[in-house]
Amino acid sequence: MSETYKTHFLPDEQHTKILAESLAKSAKKGDIFFLKGDLGVGKTTFARYFIRFFLCDNEVVPSPTFTLIQSYDTKDFPLWHIDLYRLENPEETRELGLEEIFENGVCLIEWPERMMSYAPEKRIDLSFSQEDEARQVIVKYLNKHETHEHTKI
Repeated sequence: MSETYKTHFLPDEQHTKILAESLAKSAKKGDIFFLKGDLGVGKTTFARYFIRFFLCDNEVVPSPTFTLIQSYDTKDFPLWHIDLYRLENPEETRELGLEEIFENGVCLIEWPERMMSYAPEKRIDLSFSQEDEARQVIVKYLNKHETHEHTKI
């Protein structure tokens, strides 16, 4: 598996917004973003800013923790926000029909570790962590062509 990565320091929420909008700007149909990290490190905040880039900036973007999947229509592609936190075994991800979603839109997936062997190899991993008040995100581009627009961010 080939990978390229870059570390981003996010001292405040505005920096999270800037990173989310930068990645959203270059998102293409078929892009899959894995949002990894402990509870409270900014995964859902990042997802909301990413989604709001395509919608009205003040539109409410609910967390899909209980619905598992939230979908949004954009002018370019369907956008999916998926939260797998409540799943208990990887088989449940197969029942959600994610393969079709992966092919037809852009996906943001929180708690992708729940997928295990069902995780696609071609994806962008964002690993969120927090130390004191500052957050850090390591963005890894897995099996992406080196000239992909995201690698410039």
